[in-house]
Amino acid sequence: MHTAQPLAGAPVWPLPPVPFLSYPGMSSPSPSSFLGPKTADRPKVPRTRAATWSHRETLDFLALWGEEGIQAQLNRCHRNADVYQWISERMADKGYFRDEDQCRTKGKDLKKSYKQAKLQDGIARQRCRFFHELDAILGGGHGGSNNGGGGAAPWCQVVIKEESDPELDPDQDLQEDEYAWTQVSVTDGSDLDPQGEPSSSSVAAAAASASSSSQAAGGLLHHEDPILHQHHHHHVAGGVIKEEKSPVQEEAGLRGGVPYLYPQEDAHVETPGGDLIRPGGAEEPVLRQERRVHLEASWRPGLNRRAFSRPRTLLSTREKLAQLRNRRKRPRDDKFDELVRDIRAHFREREKLFQGLWEEEKAQREKDRRLWTAEMDWIRQMWAKSQKEREPAGANKEANGPRHVKEESWSWDLCKDSEGGSPKDTGVQEPLLLKAWLESHGRSFGHFIDGEWLKPNGRETYTTKNPTTGEPLATTLQGSIEDVDAAVDAATKAFESWSQLPGHVRARHLYNVARTIQKHQRLLSLLESLDSGKLIREARDTDLPLVVRHFYHHTGWAQLMEVEMKGWKPLGVVAALIPRSFPLLTLTWKVCPALAMGNTVVLKPASSTRLTALLLAEACTQAGLPPGVLNVVTGDQGLGEALAAHPGIDKVAFAGSAEVGRNLRRATAGTGKKLSLQLGGKSPFIVFDSADLDSAVDGLVDSIWLNQGQVQSAGSQLFLQESIAKDFIQRLKRRMGQLRMGDSLDKAVDLGALVSEKQRCTIESLVEEARAEGAEIFQAWASLPSSGLFYPPTLITGVHTTSRCVRQEIFGPILVSLTFRTAKEAVALGNSTPYGLVASVWTETLPLALEVAHSLQVGTVWINGHNMLDAASAFGGYKESGYGRNGGKEGLYEYVRPNWEIRPRPSTVDLNFKIFATSQGIEIPSISAENRVPRSIVSDQEGNIPSMDRTYKLYYGGVQKRPDSMSSRAVLDHAGKIMAYVADGSIKDIRNAVEAAHKAAPGWAKQTAHARAQILYYLAENLELRRAEVASRLEALTGIEEEVALREVDLSVQRLFYWAAYSDKYGGAVQETTLYGASLLFREPLGVVGIACPNDQPLLGFVSLLAPAVIRGNCVVMVPSERYPLLALDFYQVLDTSDVPGGVVNIISGNRDHLSRGLAEHQDVQAMWYFGSKEGSALVEWASAGNLKRTWVNYGAERRCWTDPQEGAGEEFLYQATQCKSVWMPMGDIFAN
Repeated sequence: MHTAQPLAGAPVWPLPPVPFLSYPGMSSPSPSSFLGPKTADRPKVPRTRAATWSHRETLDFLALWGEEGIQAQLNRCHRNADVYQWISERMADKGYFRDEDQCRTKGKDLKKSYKQAKLQDGIARQRCRFFHELDAILGGGHGGSNNGGGGAAPWCQVVIKEESDPELDPDQDLQEDEYAWTQVSVTDGSDLDPQGEPSSSSVAAAAASASSSSQAAGGLLHHEDPILHQHHHHHVAGGVIKEEKSPVQEEAGLRGGVPYLYPQEDAHVETPGGDLIRPGGAEEPVLRQERRVHLEASWRPGLNRRAFSRPRTLLSTREKLAQLRNRRKRPRDDKFDELVRDIRAHFREREKLFQGLWEEEKAQREKDRRLWTAEMDWIRQMWAKSQKEREPAGANKEANGPRHVKEESWSWDLCKDSEGGSPKDTGVQEPLLLKAWLESHGRSFGHFIDGEWLKPNGRETYTTKNPTTGEPLATTLQGSIEDVDAAVDAATKAFESWSQLPGHVRARHLYNVARTIQKHQRLLSLLESLDSGKLIREARDTDLPLVVRHFYHHTGWAQLMEVEMKGWKPLGVVAALIPRSFPLLTLTWKVCPALAMGNTVVLKPASSTRLTALLLAEACTQAGLPPGVLNVVTGDQGLGEALAAHPGIDKVAFAGSAEVGRNLRRATAGTGKKLSLQLGGKSPFIVFDSADLDSAVDGLVDSIWLNQGQVQSAGSQLFLQESIAKDFIQRLKRRMGQLRMGDSLDKAVDLGALVSEKQRCTIESLVEEARAEGAEIFQAWASLPSSGLFYPPTLITGVHTTSRCVRQEIFGPILVSLTFRTAKEAVALGNSTPYGLVASVWTETLPLALEVAHSLQVGTVWINGHNMLDAASAFGGYKESGYGRNGGKEGLYEYVRPNWEIRPRPSTVDLNFKIFATSQGIEIPSISAENRVPRSIVSDQEGNIPSMDRTYKLYYGGVQKRPDSMSSRAVLDHAGKIMAYVADGSIKDIRNAVEAAHKAAPGWAKQTAHARAQILYYLAENLELRRAEVASRLEALTGIEEEVALREVDLSVQRLFYWAAYSDKYGGAVQETTLYGASLLFREPLGVVGIACPNDQPLLGFVSLLAPAVIRGNCVVMVPSERYPLLALDFYQVLDTSDVPGGVVNIISGNRDHLSRGLAEHQDVQAMWYFGSKEGSALVEWASAGNLKRTWVNYGAERRCWTDPQEGAGEEFLYQATQCKSVWMPMGDIFAN
């Protein structure tokens, strides 16, 4: 090799410091293994930290810096050993290999380490690590040697300096991704060095002290061809010197393409000897021209060093950084690029292969579908042919009258072979069983009233169709008011005898119905599937067993009514309005407890799902249920409203949408009818990072896509902890791609058709609106049938909490995903909707699961599961998801009333609810001598002086407040004389009181039951201390005798003691369900309760309503007796001396109806109790429809005796003061479920 003479007078500068770069999770062998074989000529370097990877780890890192398509393909090859073998061979062909003995970190996940480096050290250090580690893999075994004797591979030194390093740059204004480096190349290790100067090998050893950084990215190492050295390098004694300058700033899109380094324009440099130095072509790093002034300085032989205008030791730190910033370069490795191109080409070939296999599989599926369709067509033809042969025999069938279920003929005649008489395979003949029942009625159905079919003339008809195929199943009648009258009359007549039957007799009837349903379970499941579009496996394996379970369970409640429900009696005629989702199971929830408690039922199914209700009614008649006990009328929504408004109805049990529930609440306001609402919800599905993700994905699929998402309990809101969100979404998308859609009778199908075209249009509009808002939409279109009311499973991510798809119930196969950081944030998101039906919590940490379940404002919480239901477990909602429960003992209270109560039938009230009680409506008495307040006379030594005037204020937030209206109202005694003036409260005062109650509610509800009991005992103690004073005030106001007044005070103290004893006696129970695990029932407080007190017995009524609400953890806003408010206003002095927290009890005096309207319309009041006029009762029920709060009113009846233990302190008070929550906790770690 030709060598040049050394430059005279070359200064020797120390090498700049090289910061050590390590990589998380990597072992660190010596970098000497990457410098080529050991020879005498190769410089000895100290052991520094470096890293070695396996080929798989290399490819993972390439994917991070390559195109997204390459990354996806590499991820797919996680289980393809053949692909890794091919890549390893290709790398060996290209000369990329490593020493197996140096591998200490095989199998490490470099993607995770990459993310950690990005989070911990920032972008700049992350890129440097990438160069360093990649060079450690690919730079070890390149080409031949340029050294004459040793044959060692060339190597380079990289100096990397972070500009954001506080030790080098105190100023932190520079960008994080700024860094600079220089390069030194040595190609000849000269043995003879000038005396007094260090040898080239020692200099190289000093340079190798930073070799962990110098072995940076694959592009930093390059082979130097000897010919290129002769033409393009400046030769000096002892080695070849290359003059280089760093390229310009890196492009922002470094990640985007495979060529992560880009070329620069060619530059040339002239040496003092006149030689021209140029970059070395395609295989050489692309260099930029140095300024000539840098080359005029002398150089030390054998070592490539940059020349600065003045010694580096005299430069400041900032000047050094500035020079390094201007000397950045990015070399290129064509072999690396060629390897990536080969990998791309190989994966494209594999992708084509996979695509071909997928096309073949799709073609096979389509072929199987056509064969199945042809087989079904053949079965239909055979059935039509057999029916034509049977027509003469069936010509004499009656048009009306009872058509009982004939299970013997169904099971035998339809399964017989026409020739041999042997039964056929019932699995193939299942659709024929359903057609036999439909044809036995001529595919035309009327109403089922009083135990027989009724087909009045002149009625319109409605055709029920199969949602999957659109084929008609049967026609039903559109009922009218006359049909409703007939059904209610039949139910009223049957109630007289049915309610008087012993509980054991009613239990026998329900038992027989359960047995009959089991006999026809297959027929019911087929009809449920075709009528509503529900999958046959869901109807057969889930719905029908639950229906049977409900009838058996309520058979026991009918038997035990005299013992367990002592003190309660049936209501009368119940109107059950059923939705289109889960029609058979939902009507069972309403019918079973109603019949068990002695009521009769008029059932109105949804317009599109009528047939299962008709079949169930027929089956009940076959089981021997007395005529008129269960009646079914069919019609549109107007018929349901007419049924609910019928004066003969005593109870309306509705399940459906929130909007229809509001209309029913307003329609039944003031009628005295009991109302229970089972409405929809936006149920949260919360997954924590401690959950089993695979199980959570399967549970989510069963949650949201059960019955095509047309379920009120669907987990349509997915809340993921941020640390697992990306992984969970990827798993979910893979699972969504495996879902199948098709005919509901196909047992291998996961999703069926929607119930109507209108519902599909609604879903599409919501999805498109979310797309327009910028949300990410993922839909599994692969298995979507070409025809039918199908909609693909859809996942919406990247939405805001205010989006309509997040707030509104979609009622379809649409899942919306949001993320959270902490458990408190997850609870806040779960409670942010106005609904509160169900929730699902997924975590392996039981304390976290129970705390979240306790904090969520929903009626049912499933832990590590979803849609677990049982007849023994209460099911219902909070907030706008309705009130009332289905299942368990809690569900029985919706169909009974206390024995002493008579069905209130208030006369029709013609009120304009929009203007009634909108003002305070009180006339201030004139200020005159006749209207003055009587005062006592106080005597002293100077003479008689009057007593001081006492001002009665409002009481909220624990303090006394003057009214916002700045007015007062007179309080008269029994003789009509003014006793005092009290504050006249307004709507503004109501809002202030509700705000104070809401602030106190969380703390008061979290108080222990013992602490609440102690406060109530303290109230009783302080009230007894004022016994004589309160009794005298009561005697003066009401005119009762002193003895009666003292007795009322004593009863009030006793009532406080009674409810204090119940503080820890009504917290909940363990529900005995079919689940292998625990199902817990918690009775939780309602929240803020508004209470309007009666005029009769003003003190006892006030205490009897206050105590049960407060002891169960509620905060109350009390409106005292309008006629005698002084007793309640005196009571706040007792509250102040009894350690009652501020805001727990708030007292607002004034016009009762006006203040009650403000409470009933308030969106943050959860319940309203009203004991006043019938007009006020109607107003409260009408105004409560705003947020669907629970109401308890007396309809103007003044017959409640507050001194009676049952009427003034019965179980009804506890039921009205609490709401139930069911928490399901499955087991199975030790024993299989």
